[in-house]
Amino acid sequence: MNPKFEKLGFYPADVLLPKKGTDMTRWAVVACDQFTSQPEYWQAVEDTVADAPSSLRLILPEAGLNAPDVEERISAVNAAMGHYLDSGLFETLENALLYIERVQSDGKIRHGLIGMVDLEQYDFTPGSGALIRATEGTVLSRIPPRVKVRKDAPIELPHVMLLIDDPNKTVIEPLTRASGEMERLYAFDLQQGGGSITGWKLTAAQMDETADALSALCSAEEQAWKYGVKDVPPLLFAVGDGNHSLATAKQCYEDLKKVTPESEWASLPARYALVEVVNNHDGALQFEPIHRCVFGVEPEAVLEAFKAYYPGAYEGKGEGHVIAYTHGGGQGFLTVPQPRVQLAVGTLQAFLDAYVKDHGGEIDYIHGGEVTDRLGRQAGAIGFKLPAMGKQQLFKTVMADGVLPRKTFSMGHAQDKRYYVEARKIR
Repeated sequence: MNPKFEKLGFYPADVLLPKKGTDMTRWAVVACDQFTSQPEYWQAVEDTVADAPSSLRLILPEAGLNAPDVEERISAVNAAMGHYLDSGLFETLENALLYIERVQSDGKIRHGLIGMVDLEQYDFTPGSGALIRATEGTVLSRIPPRVKVRKDAPIELPHVMLLIDDPNKTVIEPLTRASGEMERLYAFDLQQGGGSITGWKLTAAQMDETADALSALCSAEEQAWKYGVKDVPPLLFAVGDGNHSLATAKQCYEDLKKVTPESEWASLPARYALVEVVNNHDGALQFEPIHRCVFGVEPEAVLEAFKAYYPGAYEGKGEGHVIAYTHGGGQGFLTVPQPRVQLAVGTLQAFLDAYVKDHGGEIDYIHGGEVTDRLGRQAGAIGFKLPAMGKQQLFKTVMADGVLPRKTFSMGHAQDKRYYVEARKIR
């Protein structure tokens, strides 16, 4: 293994890809935490995949995490992983970094780098000084159900996307210019309106240059220039998507450490997690707000409770945090003047958590304003729409304040999330 990567917490990996001849459009499906309130989407995926080899058989869409037969579904996922491994479906790219170009649903091209991170270098604790940090609050109650899916799984399929703050475009963009020197691994259309994707394998020289460029981002001079700080631990990778999936991998690794001699920790495959790295300054990368829908409630009662929770809040648009709402009886705006927190999502989330705790109901996190409106109009529901956060403030905010409120932003629309293509053995 290239020693240059050791101080980065990021390494080449032994990547599993389906062998040539596999129908890759049916193989690749979108991240399991998308379209959780739209079962029709997952039914369309099921209809497309049919009986073909597919990553759909290796994941549990989060829409089914609370299903009564969830244990049987998890067993079926693990059995499918074992079957695909035993049947020789995969080929292994040893010690590899992959460069990918993803054509999004809007036609823009997002550029990424696939490798694995050392979970010893990752921490989701607010205020952590780790090289790899969460950007949003981690909901600890959401980890155990995901641990059930991962703890006995022989392989992982990543939808984690890490961001680097590289305004001079020194890490990934040189690979774009040099893709002709690489071996092309795949190129295909993604199903359900997901665009298309092409992947290449970096040469040894390109991996060496990538390690040098990442190392430069960790320098004290770089930290001082970008954030105006010195003598603080560098932040190299910020989790953009898949925070709870990476936290789940961390928990599984920590559990394994308890029953493994310390001398063997470094050799545990579960110590690492496969990720995609994207430059926060990639022109195709857009931050979208994540909206909220609350089900099992009386909409008017929720609105009155909101105004009681924030004395001075009123109907309509004004100065302060402005939050749109939709329910079966109509739509409008709530304004909270002189808010106590920086972001409107923090204002809304604090209220919703308190309301659901006291009165019941279920909160879901929704990508897309039209979907939020449609779901909010259902009986016993209300949808809230939030403004987007500027991505240029992400690293500075995490460096200064720790994590943002959970589910603050989404990197693009739901259909533009990572699709499961690559895999890696973790047992």
